[in-house]
Amino acid sequence: MKSNPLGKTGLNVSRLSFGASALGGVYGPADEAEGIRAVHTALDLGINYFDVAPAYGGTAAEAVLGKALKGIRRDRYYLSTKVGKYTQPGGYGEDTLDYSRARLRASLNESTERLGTDYFDIIHLHDFEYQHRRHTEWALTEGLEALLELKREGRIGNVSCGIYPMDLWHRIFETLPVDAALVHNHYALNDTRALELLPLAKLKGIGIINASPFASGLLSGREAPIWHPATASEREFFRLAAALCEQRGTSISKLALQFSSQNPDFPTTLFSSTRAESVRRNVAWCEEPYDPALLAEVQRVLAPVMNKQWDYDAGVDRLKS
Repeated sequence: MKSNPLGKTGLNVSRLSFGASALGGVYGPADEAEGIRAVHTALDLGINYFDVAPAYGGTAAEAVLGKALKGIRRDRYYLSTKVGKYTQPGGYGEDTLDYSRARLRASLNESTERLGTDYFDIIHLHDFEYQHRRHTEWALTEGLEALLELKREGRIGNVSCGIYPMDLWHRIFETLPVDAALVHNHYALNDTRALELLPLAKLKGIGIINASPFASGLLSGREAPIWHPATASEREFFRLAAALCEQRGTSISKLALQFSSQNPDFPTTLFSSTRAESVRRNVAWCEEPYDPALLAEVQRVLAPVMNKQWDYDAGVDRLKS
């Protein structure tokens, strides 16, 4: 698989990368053995960057990924995890957000144990926009400084953030010393606002990891997870777009993966899967050109939700109600 430099991080990442959120059951029940096979299939097909977080499944995703990577030479892959957001094992509920220096250091030690490595190529400050941004300034002061300290100590290679809101991304790119950025849901069929970040990314050497080509399940061809904040009427536009693709002899998920992964301005596109078959399928799709006429048709259908700023806090509140 083709690889690309991730900004000035020093990492040469595969065109597709593997997000391990699904291994923790974020999108539905996950079979551990099949998830491990999915990771091994990704490695065999040339995927060399894996991302995870302790919040995915209440540490379950890190545990499964650690089992999958056990015995694999460390120079075969790059690894990132996240700090600051923690979810109770076994289900959804009120997440704990803690960006204190002490907690982030403890979190890194805990991830080290679960993942079987004492070095992370990237660490992302995770989801500090949640809980109505009560913790954002904490994350971008004490939290960010804690990661910069860990980088100076040689425990991590690069400092990054993993969040959603575009206004925060502009602030980060313009004012903060990050090496990379895990930008999710902003370069997909229904949202292309990540393009706004490219000029500063190139100027400053920030490596953009383009995540969520399937729009957190909206473009999967199946029902999006219950935690997604899209309303029933908004989800209907995605159903119509999926039906259009079926009429044209393809699938919305195929077009979504192709579109997101084939822009050379984004070094890598990160998808999540628990099945080896899906990994093989995504790698094949990435190499196949898409139909620009179909793309235009689909984006016309999705026009009412194009560049929609989703309120993920509303999705969390819905789960609690």
